[in-house]
Amino acid sequence: MLAVHLVSFFFTKLKEDPTKKVDRFLHAMRLHDDQLNDISARFQAEMKKGLSAESNAAASVRMLPTHVRSTPDGSEKGQFLALDLGGSKFKVLQVKVREGMGIRKGGVEMDEKTYSIPKEVRNGRGSELFDHVSESLKDFLLERNISLEKKHPLAFTFSFPCEQSALDQGLLLSWSKNYSARGLQGKDVVQVLRDSIDRTGGMDIEVLAMVNDTVATMMTCGFDDQYCEVGLIIGTGTNACYMEELRHVDLVEGDEGRMCVNTEWGGFGDDGALSDYTTEFDRDVDDASNNPGRQIFEKMVSGMYLGELVRLVVLKMAKVGKLFDGRVSDALRIKGKITTAHVAAMEEYKNGLTNTRIILEELDLTPSDDDCVAVQHISTIVSFRSSNLVAAGLAAILSRIKKNRNKRGLRITVGVDGTVYKTHPQYPKRLHKVVRRLLPECHVRFVLSDSGSSKGAALVTAVAQRLASRKRQVDETLSSFRLSQEQLKLVKARMRAGLEAGLKTKGPSAIKMLPSFVYHTPDGTEHGKYLALDLGGTNFRAMLVNFKKGLQQNARLYHKIYTIPLEIMQGTGEELFDHLAQCVSDFLDYMGMKNARLPAGFTFSFPCEQTAIDTGTLVSWTKGFKATDCEGHDVVSMLREAIKRRNEFDLDIAAVVNDTVGTMMSCAYEDPQCEIGMIAGTGTNVCYMEEVKNIEKAVQKKGKTEEDKGTPDEEQDKADAEMLKMCINTEWGGLGDDGSLDDIITPYDTEVDQNSVNPGKQRFEKLTSGMYLGEVVRQVLLDLTRGGLLFRGHVTETLKTPGIFQTKYLSQIESDRLALLQIRSILQQLGLNSNCDDSIIVKEVCGAVSRRAAQLCGAGMAAVVDKIRENRGLDHLNITVGVDGALYKLHPRFSGVLKETVKIMAPQCNVTFLPSEEGSGKGAALITAVARKKQEM
Repeated sequence: MLAVHLVSFFFTKLKEDPTKKVDRFLHAMRLHDDQLNDISARFQAEMKKGLSAESNAAASVRMLPTHVRSTPDGSEKGQFLALDLGGSKFKVLQVKVREGMGIRKGGVEMDEKTYSIPKEVRNGRGSELFDHVSESLKDFLLERNISLEKKHPLAFTFSFPCEQSALDQGLLLSWSKNYSARGLQGKDVVQVLRDSIDRTGGMDIEVLAMVNDTVATMMTCGFDDQYCEVGLIIGTGTNACYMEELRHVDLVEGDEGRMCVNTEWGGFGDDGALSDYTTEFDRDVDDASNNPGRQIFEKMVSGMYLGELVRLVVLKMAKVGKLFDGRVSDALRIKGKITTAHVAAMEEYKNGLTNTRIILEELDLTPSDDDCVAVQHISTIVSFRSSNLVAAGLAAILSRIKKNRNKRGLRITVGVDGTVYKTHPQYPKRLHKVVRRLLPECHVRFVLSDSGSSKGAALVTAVAQRLASRKRQVDETLSSFRLSQEQLKLVKARMRAGLEAGLKTKGPSAIKMLPSFVYHTPDGTEHGKYLALDLGGTNFRAMLVNFKKGLQQNARLYHKIYTIPLEIMQGTGEELFDHLAQCVSDFLDYMGMKNARLPAGFTFSFPCEQTAIDTGTLVSWTKGFKATDCEGHDVVSMLREAIKRRNEFDLDIAAVVNDTVGTMMSCAYEDPQCEIGMIAGTGTNVCYMEEVKNIEKAVQKKGKTEEDKGTPDEEQDKADAEMLKMCINTEWGGLGDDGSLDDIITPYDTEVDQNSVNPGKQRFEKLTSGMYLGEVVRQVLLDLTRGGLLFRGHVTETLKTPGIFQTKYLSQIESDRLALLQIRSILQQLGLNSNCDDSIIVKEVCGAVSRRAAQLCGAGMAAVVDKIRENRGLDHLNITVGVDGALYKLHPRFSGVLKETVKIMAPQCNVTFLPSEEGSGKGAALITAVARKKQEM
């Protein structure tokens, strides 16, 4: 007896564990993390290929745009009708989103009726199929006592392959699911539905959206979870969708915001990308399908094929003697005898082995206990591989979203539907675990969809309706900033009238047209060393410019910047100019030129009235300066006196200029055709070379009167004057101070003006310059927020703070290189919590305000160049504008819109814009050089 027991013991020890036997047989289906990461990387590559217009046609992952641009934000409400067509029956529903009493907050109430579709209708004419659907819709309305007179928005779930060119358009690519209605392939099924509704008559239906079931699943879950931006179906078929950055979706115009992309990931591997991961069983399933070589990924993971994969493995193992002692029943040989429902039953926690035995016995097999364990383990490996492959695909999608948003981690929710996910006892847990293991830095939540396709389609419609309504209101708000060609022509005409009026000695003029007494632009022969002094803000710059003789456009510059302390800015005038003289002394020491008496130009960018090129009487301080005993005094004399008090060096201050004139002179040194200077920065201004004969102010300052007119000398002076030009500092920012721009000024501009330090003054500048554009944008954002169109209607203290929205943010926000996520980051820095849609609206507002500014400057410039052309009696004018200022140089669109507007408004002028380098300082030196050269002649 002892020997028998010992033999039995050793036999038991030698007997193979049935699960290990299966593991060896199916080792190719057991995927480790390195393989899953590899599959995920391959899927990411296919996604990128599918998003590209160049490679989309050849991509196995189609990445179809759905034209769904936003997930629910929780504010949706209303009543909607829904049609759900995707099988032998279809549903008509009434969906109420936050409507009526008794519905929980945020709730959706649905009332539905199912209608059958006879086989002859499914396979008849397409128009008859949709007439049947339309008549059933009317039947539902009558039965539920829903008004036929009222307009009803309708959502259409159509679960057949379609190519969408808009949310409410979809071309049928092919029928499936036993449908073969004639005459519809390649046609817009939404329009076909509309036509049928019209034929049925008696209803007012507006079809707003068509979606597939994957998108509907995402939208359903997104209604209760704002982080839901991925939809996943794991049922009879499989698919995934997600919110992609629109700038990456080549097949759709535009680059602002996001759009849901239907990946159609079931086709992954159709190009052979998974050939090293498919097994002989996968190939057998594919060969026996009705679409060999297609939907390879779907055949490895979806419910239509999991049971068949298990059957083929069991059959093969039985044939080679590893199951049922090598016995194979006829039933086991029949395709489809093991279903995905059987797979789920075999993997039940407590009853799995019992269920396995029952299923095998129904196949006329006599399984041993080990056979049952082995077959259960086969089911586990096949279904586990499915969840692993789905996890790899999801990891690819989530990694792409994370990369798009430039985040280390990601909080996101995946909405899921499908019979495999819902009914398989282990599938969800396995999927969640592997996704989190592959992406440990992401917080991923899975939410099961309820009434996914119908409810989701209604929510797509609700979101579309919300976005359309909001867009209409935002467009209406911004319409006042959109100037027509006629309005721009009026601005040009008013600017021209203002220029003419300002040149006269009598009569009021909002545009000052100040003579600069600069009569010539550089001709390139300037040479020598000149000192340039530049005071325009809290810094003072001293610059030495060395123009090389005979080398046009070649000047060497040396400079040093000095800070003006606040106590000096707001002290006495003597202290301020003594400080400037000290800075000049330090610079000359630095350059080793203390003993040289250099000619100098003084750029003084504060309002001055000039009576000669080297005199300038300060009208008023700006930019925070309050030095006493300066206003009403000649600033050149004050600087000379300060230098004299130091008694260390001497300067020949030959010219005082403002920054606009300096910019023109600096650019004229580079381009002889430059006869206009423009500043488009914190402030705005233009100067240009005007015919002296047209400048009554200049003639008057020379002492010309009617009484002593007519002597030969004076006639010669007049003739000389008619040959001369003088640079006029227009101070065009004052246009509109007389009310001439009231018809284009918006309430937001009025608010900015009334809160400024000089209400009613510089109206044109307040529409066009960097000092004010950010504040105009803030006023618009504040109004939109109060109207519930931005930031969920939450008006923050930050948004109510004047000056918080600086113009530099316009340049950053409107940059093509800036993703919406970065715009959100800028807004968050300002204490404004925004979503993607908010960011789009903020960008639209910035664009509307900055475009208007550029157009107004363009219309003004058109008036200037046309005046110059007419002054010279030319049919066509070629001229260059020297331009400086952060708005022109840094804003991504301002310069382009400015040039475009000038071209349209002044078609007889060819205007070139030349950005200035070292404009005002170098320009002051050039004015001095030109003035000295003329004196020597």
